[in-house]
Amino acid sequence: MRVVGIWLLSLAIMCTVNAVAQTRIYVNEYLNIGVGARGLSMAGAQVASVSDVTAGYWNPAGLTQVKDDLSIGLMHAEYFSGNAKYDYGSIVKPLKNGKRVVGISALRFAVDDIPYTIDYVQPDGSFDESKLKSLSAGDYAFLLSYAQSLKIFKNPEIVTQVGANAKILYRHLGKMANAWGFGIDLGAQAQYKQWLFGVTLKDITTTYTAWSFHLTDHEKDVFYKTGNEIPVKSYEVMMPRVNLGAARNFFKPTQKIQLLAELGMDITTDGKRNTLLSTSTLSIDPKLGVEASYKKLLFLRGGIGNFQRVLDDKDSSNQKKILLFQPSLGAGIIFGLFHIDYAFTSLLTQANPLYTHTISLRVNINKMDDHSQKSSGRDTKIQ
Repeated sequence: MRVVGIWLLSLAIMCTVNAVAQTRIYVNEYLNIGVGARGLSMAGAQVASVSDVTAGYWNPAGLTQVKDDLSIGLMHAEYFSGNAKYDYGSIVKPLKNGKRVVGISALRFAVDDIPYTIDYVQPDGSFDESKLKSLSAGDYAFLLSYAQSLKIFKNPEIVTQVGANAKILYRHLGKMANAWGFGIDLGAQAQYKQWLFGVTLKDITTTYTAWSFHLTDHEKDVFYKTGNEIPVKSYEVMMPRVNLGAARNFFKPTQKIQLLAELGMDITTDGKRNTLLSTSTLSIDPKLGVEASYKKLLFLRGGIGNFQRVLDDKDSSNQKKILLFQPSLGAGIIFGLFHIDYAFTSLLTQANPLYTHTISLRVNINKMDDHSQKSSGRDTKIQ
């Protein structure tokens, strides 16, 4: 009897033979992990205060704060004992007038070298090592960002900016299946004295991801013999999400020591999630992040988020629930044009928690003739 890998069985269960749009919660959740060690160490509380190259992900409006001639961001992280790789890269370029900024970001979350066991076990029960192959399952996202300053309020002390992302999604499971999707994000930020406010509207038009399958006749035969449906087409739907944030700088910009705190809130519309506040339609996930800095060169960060109520492992009756949350810590340092950030995060588990270490790099490049005159915009105030 031939053996089909776990991934093959999961695919067959998730997909249907009809081209029906599937509205489920937690669709494309890799897009909500976060990018940049700064943001991850602050539990994702970034919508109001982000002002660097990672703003294309958190809030595209924040890209207007990038004043360098060119800004580059890179990040790598690994999950599940290194089996899953998560990579991010972005590049941002202010336009000639300085009030408009464009950028592009790329994300990849993938599991490589998945055993493909469809021909591994022979009819007589023996194993043929030559038939054991491997494949990769990867999720990709490309964000094309645009941002500009926009005067909305008459009060000159209120500074506002807006931004937008055109989001292209690509997913694949070896040569068997692939999917394409497209979405739009909008963002806005406002600054009033030491207060910062932000909002990001993700997938405002509802993002559809369309799957197509390329099974061989042999693979279809294995699906049939193992009692699995043969998928033809499938659609996944990402419902709109709202990210809100309010932040405050507690000291004047001229002081050597700075302290920033941001309170964020993610509001999803895809159904009841396991969040601190939830209904059958909306789920609200609060988060809090803080950042302390010295001379805008050394940084310490922390955050809490992802609050959930789960059954207490110590309760044998399986009735009592406790509140869990995801803590995070981090640090950063600036060497000239290089910003190196580190984040230490933990997954939500009551026993034997899993930890992730993330390092990201930001490079801000200026022209030699005006490097001394350049600043990093609001970034110099809060980092």
